[in-house]
Amino acid sequence: MSMESPTWISDWKPENETFWNSKGKFIARRNLIWSIVAEHIGFSVWLIWSIVATKLPQAGFHYSTDELFQLVAVPGLIGALMRFPYTFAVTMFGGRNWTILSASVLFIPTLALAYFVGKPDTPFWLMLLVASTAGLGGGNFASSMANISFFYPDRMKGWALGLNAAGGNIGVSSVQLLTPILMGIGLINLYQAEPVGGVYLQNAGLMWVLPLVVAVFGAVFFMNNLTSAKSSFRDQIAIVKQRHTWIMSFIYIGTFGSFIGYSAAFPLLIKTQFPAVTIAIAFLGPLVGSLSRPLGGLLADRVGGAIVTFWNFIAMAAATVGVLYFVGAKDFAGFLVMFLILFVTTGIGNGSTYRMIPSIFREENLRKARGAGEAARAAALKTASIESGAALGFIGAIGACGGYLIPSGFGKSIAITGGPQLALVIYLAFYATCLALTWWFYLRRSAETSGAPSLAEARI
Repeated sequence: MSMESPTWISDWKPENETFWNSKGKFIARRNLIWSIVAEHIGFSVWLIWSIVATKLPQAGFHYSTDELFQLVAVPGLIGALMRFPYTFAVTMFGGRNWTILSASVLFIPTLALAYFVGKPDTPFWLMLLVASTAGLGGGNFASSMANISFFYPDRMKGWALGLNAAGGNIGVSSVQLLTPILMGIGLINLYQAEPVGGVYLQNAGLMWVLPLVVAVFGAVFFMNNLTSAKSSFRDQIAIVKQRHTWIMSFIYIGTFGSFIGYSAAFPLLIKTQFPAVTIAIAFLGPLVGSLSRPLGGLLADRVGGAIVTFWNFIAMAAATVGVLYFVGAKDFAGFLVMFLILFVTTGIGNGSTYRMIPSIFREENLRKARGAGEAARAAALKTASIESGAALGFIGAIGACGGYLIPSGFGKSIAITGGPQLALVIYLAFYATCLALTWWFYLRRSAETSGAPSLAEARI
């Protein structure tokens, strides 16, 4: 297959500077742009229920507070589960091909939402099923990140992956900013139907139909598949045997799991703890968390992902303590400031931990090939590329479990104790564990002898 093939590219050498500067970076940039578009909409659909759930009581739906948190949480769980098959789909079917399919299936949750939110007599189990389909949007991240990791040279992966992820993460902020306007204030009515309880809830789903059409069009005409990224499921699944896959998965729950979990829960948390405050302000949290993600990747490129991740968990713990204090004092200004700081740290941690993953697999494979010659080194680098692409998606899938655990935890904490403090204390203890793991495996001086890649060599 030639370089000019409209869909498949067989000659792809991003580490070759001549190739990269002459044509590689332009192709990579084009694929990155449309990957961001599709992933942005995927995140928007994934988190759409974080806003819709807050308006259901006003629209006549008689669900308990815990049930509303479940409607917010279940897309997170389904999204996490969907990321496992999505992770391996890119190397089996091609990044362009899978982007087309994964964007197209998002018509299901958007149209289903538009239909059922107009029926206040919908039983909770059925509405929970409808909400679960939004989890399809959560799977896009795994395939998108795995795909983009193949397009960029190792020296630029932190920035490229951070930018791709941030563009997707901002979808959370978009849905939380635009949805209340389109379904609450009534400035625009996308669907000529009677409002339920004065709210055009159906607009929350229909507002994404046209953007989805654009995303599918862009993937069809402007994205490419890489033959160098083709790999069997067996080759990729080998990553589950490596302990660093599981260690980084645990750490990533602390960073990305916190981002997506807090993003999902934030509007409903504001609604339950500070009823007089408008949820329209909730979009600020995921916005600052998304914008800070490339910064985490950039810092990790320069000083090392493990160092950034370590100090970032300390900052996350401090911000959590601040949230605990101000939510107990019923001080919204302090609560908001502390939560925004917490969101910023989740974004920085997302970027730094994701930068660690390719470095870890690269150094692990090079260590095994050391002294075996250039052919073995080249084979090790290719294996590392395949494994790190699979690991990015796999770790992202496990990390996404936070999208279920955090909103569900808040719901249970409020139901049992009347407030979110118990859940926050548990999250604080989890950050302490992540901090210890980061230091033990990737920062302490004897880490190399214990099997972890060298920090000095890999800038993990």
